[in-house]
Amino acid sequence: MVFNIGSQTGGVVNNVAGDQYVSGTQTGVAVSLADARSAAEALRAALALVDLSALTAPQREHVRSDADALAIEVAGPDPSRESVRDRLSRVTSVLRDAGALAGAAAGLVAPITALAQWLGPLGASVLTLLA
Repeated sequence: MVFNIGSQTGGVVNNVAGDQYVSGTQTGVAVSLADARSAAEALRAALALVDLSALTAPQREHVRSDADALAIEVAGPDPSRESVRDRLSRVTSVLRDAGALAGAAAGLVAPITALAQWLGPLGASVLTLLA
């Protein structure tokens, strides 16, 4: 038996050549590029509203610069997920280490989570930073 499967998008996709037994539920998250673009803009907006006084001036500048650059990257026609991951990881690390994520909660965490989910397996390291 031969499978010829084209591009698939979904939270969980199972392709089997025979019987499959699934116990429990299978869930996944699929974040579209449009959702990633909205999340990038939401991150930029949240950074403008959140108290970043725990960060040094250079840290604040780097966080905002990385957030701007990743928003520009996802706005393009073929965004580099590796570039977005690198910038998002730096932003998340600095904010976490300064305690800014705890105080800002959903304002920062929700768009970071959405972007990490859009990255798929590349975003796992960012999601780990949020844990």
